[in-house]
Amino acid sequence: MTGTHTTDVSHIAPREKAEILSQALPYIRKFHGKTIVIKYGGNAMTDPALQQDFAEDVVLLKLVGLNPVVVHGGGPQIEGALSRLGKKGEFIQGMRVTDAETMEVVEWVLAGQVQQDIVGLINVAGGKAVGLTGRDGGMIRAKKLKMVDMKDPSKEYDVGQVGDIESIDPSVVQALQDDQFIPVVSPIGFGADNESYNINADVVAGKLAEVLQAEKLVLLTNTPGVLDKEGKLITDLSAKEIDAMFADGTLHGGMLPKIASALDAARAGVKAVHIIDGRVPHSMLLEILTDQAYGTMIRSR
Repeated sequence: MTGTHTTDVSHIAPREKAEILSQALPYIRKFHGKTIVIKYGGNAMTDPALQQDFAEDVVLLKLVGLNPVVVHGGGPQIEGALSRLGKKGEFIQGMRVTDAETMEVVEWVLAGQVQQDIVGLINVAGGKAVGLTGRDGGMIRAKKLKMVDMKDPSKEYDVGQVGDIESIDPSVVQALQDDQFIPVVSPIGFGADNESYNINADVVAGKLAEVLQAEKLVLLTNTPGVLDKEGKLITDLSAKEIDAMFADGTLHGGMLPKIASALDAARAGVKAVHIIDGRVPHSMLLEILTDQAYGTMIRSR
């Protein structure tokens, strides 16, 4: 991607521009010096215009004194690479079965292609991004994920090199943050024998937010946020209300793992978790720095 683009704000009246900026000020003051972990995925990651918006938002957050840390996924990109190699992806209960050959592809796609694309985008937008995997600085120690059958708990599946996080050492991320860099993390961990593990990016983002004692965890998704039974957006939720939504079946499907890591992070002290629509240009900036809700905020209390 070459060149830079500026957001055209000429259609906004000066009074409205002033209104937007003055609305951002209390939030900038409140979150100055605080860490924000952002899980980057969905359309925001594959649409070139949204990619650029995302990179600009991350750079702006850094410039006004917040400390963004980006964790990215890459399911569609992995799928594309595997199919080019003539390898068919196999899934058990929504989890990709990752044999040694697939793991090689996963590492190459996530840490090579996807991560470096994001680093490049942020750098072009005026930031200083640095790519990391869980190996760097011994950050993410993992063990093999034990997958139990949903219907029969006595039955276990072998999903290969899919990992469960044992521990996270955030010192490499903290060192970079203190030095004005923006860390971009690929969700790959390493085991006791130096083997690689593919870990769910939502889970990595949630756990990283916990150990960094982040002010916020932001999950960019392809949905407007958490919807009620009528399909209306719920902008504000507590952990207790989410438990009730699990119980009565309002929450199901692809939203479950996302909400589960959001809930864990909120319970472990991350003050607010935002599930926001990555298809809306600059939704992240608007959610963090204005009164306007562009998704669902889950409060820790």
